[in-house]
Amino acid sequence: MKKEISFSLDFDKDVDEYLQKKYKTTNYQILSRSLDARKAPLGRVPQYVFRVLFGNDEKQDFLPNIKLSLNQPPVIIGSGPAGLFAALRLKDYGIKSIVLERGEAVQERMLSISKYWRYGKLNTESNVCFGEGGAGLFSDGKLYTRVKSPFIKYVLEKFVSYGADEKILYIANPHLGSHKIRKIIKKMTQELIDFGSEVRFNSKVEDLLIENDRVLGVKLSNEEKIHTQHVILAAGHSARHFYEKIYKKNVSMKKKDFAVGVRIEHQKKYLDQIQFGKFAKDLGAATYKISYHDHEKNVGTYSFCMCPGGYVLSSGTEEGKIVTNGMSNDSHNSPWSNAGIVVSVKSENLSEGMFSGFDFIEDIEKKAYEEAIRKGSGRELPAVTLGEFLNDSLDESKELPKTSVPSKLVKSNFRNIFPEFIIKQLQIAFEEFNKKLSGFSHHDALLIAPETRTSSPITISRDKSSFESISTKGLYPCGEGAGYAGGITSAAVDGIKLVESLVKSL
Repeated sequence: MKKEISFSLDFDKDVDEYLQKKYKTTNYQILSRSLDARKAPLGRVPQYVFRVLFGNDEKQDFLPNIKLSLNQPPVIIGSGPAGLFAALRLKDYGIKSIVLERGEAVQERMLSISKYWRYGKLNTESNVCFGEGGAGLFSDGKLYTRVKSPFIKYVLEKFVSYGADEKILYIANPHLGSHKIRKIIKKMTQELIDFGSEVRFNSKVEDLLIENDRVLGVKLSNEEKIHTQHVILAAGHSARHFYEKIYKKNVSMKKKDFAVGVRIEHQKKYLDQIQFGKFAKDLGAATYKISYHDHEKNVGTYSFCMCPGGYVLSSGTEEGKIVTNGMSNDSHNSPWSNAGIVVSVKSENLSEGMFSGFDFIEDIEKKAYEEAIRKGSGRELPAVTLGEFLNDSLDESKELPKTSVPSKLVKSNFRNIFPEFIIKQLQIAFEEFNKKLSGFSHHDALLIAPETRTSSPITISRDKSSFESISTKGLYPCGEGAGYAGGITSAAVDGIKLVESLVKSL
């Protein structure tokens, strides 16, 4: 007989021993586990909150009992989570696909990125945003999502089958770690190749072939044309030039809100101490989610992509522009922790034009590069201490604190980079954050700019049930770039749900 219960247990107690003693059984499955350490700074022992199921859980079988075939394989643009999981789900139905990725495979991509960080040599086609695995390959490998879908379990179980720790199936805020996700993505790609699907790197899709409002295929940058009746568009949030081309071909899209801001970097041991108190050494790297909403202006400021024991990285995709991002490995062994702190930007407040959101973002990235050129070689990231930022004053004689950034920093006045309303909202939010998490807004914390690639500033319009473009038959937009996801898991689920809908139409 199955029975589900919830309980709390001191973090240093053994759950197996507890259940054996209280319920006389070890036949259980952990459904979820989260840490409650809210009163740890006051000396209260942190507790894990468990939800467990007694008895054997009937595992959901995600494999379909039908197999299909198509005369022309579907083409998938992009090998990020949305594109790869769409290809894997097509494989479940026996359908081979062609995955086209503008960037390089993981190993070559890592070499290109290393050259950028060390020497400033940017490969505009293969970088932190473009290449096998997409932008998610350089993050914490975060799998947390607010999306509700039975396919979340499918995604997590797939990751486990490729070598991820089984704990990701039940712990709160699961992550893979940047170094592990690279190996996992490689196994996913190989599974598709072994099945007979094509995965082609250094294959940039330049345009869609459209006739009478129907997709007939794609054209690559080398002029090669691939004909198909089904194109899954999972190009990511940084493929502006491609979106401009298909907009001119009347592919329906609309502007949407997004967010920009900075990366904040603390000493990890300091952040652990203010959250866990005397238990810091026992609980590992602390994480946080923090937000402030200015009700008068209806503007939100919030943390994004928190990386405990991680690194802040230069993540640009074009010459003359600077972008930041964060990542951490599974071990969280860096002496620093970081997170994006971003301010929401309403599309209605921007100038007219479908791509005004991209223009707003790129203006910030260009100004950040100008700061790096003015004070360095152009590859450094602009930075300032939080104390200087809040006081609106730079002490040029004082060096910046040590950092995780491999491409170095230059001390900068952020008013040369951001619009005034972004500066003001960040200053207000940091004051409010300190009330919620005492010590968070430490004057020696580092602010590193700019964090601009949080999400796409457009949505490519699609039918809610068929997932097909409302303007272009045979085109299926999905993932972050199309405006339908905000992370690895949600993008993967979006790709899967799209394939489920496509299969029904067949």
